[in-house]
Amino acid sequence: TVTVLGTGINLVFPPENADLFERVAQNGAVLTQFAFNRPADKQSFPIRNRIVAGMTLGTVVVEADLNSGALITANMAVDCGRQLFAVPGRIDSPQSKGCHDLIKKGAKLCENLEDILGEFEYLFPSPQRSPASASPGTLPALTLSANEQQVYDTLGAEEIGIDDVIRRSGLPSSTVAATLFGLEMKRLVRQLPGKMFVLNR
Repeated sequence: TVTVLGTGINLVFPPENADLFERVAQNGAVLTQFAFNRPADKQSFPIRNRIVAGMTLGTVVVEADLNSGALITANMAVDCGRQLFAVPGRIDSPQSKGCHDLIKKGAKLCENLEDILGEFEYLFPSPQRSPASASPGTLPALTLSANEQQVYDTLGAEEIGIDDVIRRSGLPSSTVAATLFGLEMKRLVRQLPGKMFVLNR
């Protein structure tokens, strides 16, 4: 996990995120362009978002009104030559107007994960499995974390709901949700309507 701060590196904002800050600092990376003791203000986060937009391959705007700060980040992503995606919403919702405007201007319409992954297929080649690896739950051609393997082993050719994945794996719901997303990114799992999942064979 990488976090980009809108403050100096020695400040935690909001303060209740102190434990999360420490975990990220120990196991990931904490970045900022601001000097020590620089507090958060309304200017610092748009400046911070320039780094966020530049260090990613693409930006997805889920909801934004026409005055949303998310549109600033979207414009920064375009300026950095990154892919821009926007999720459409109700035509009468103010929180969707920013996304609709981005789509009109050329942002890629995003309805599901496949809309994003389709733009980055070169990063996720289909895993090559040897004939000896046909047994369910065995992935010798890939390196999976313990959680990924545990969740993968609960899945098969028949669709299964996320609640059943949680029950079978014995993992917390938040861990299962994050792990399923990671397996989708690796093109090993496919999500179906209704939060149902199957192996992507």
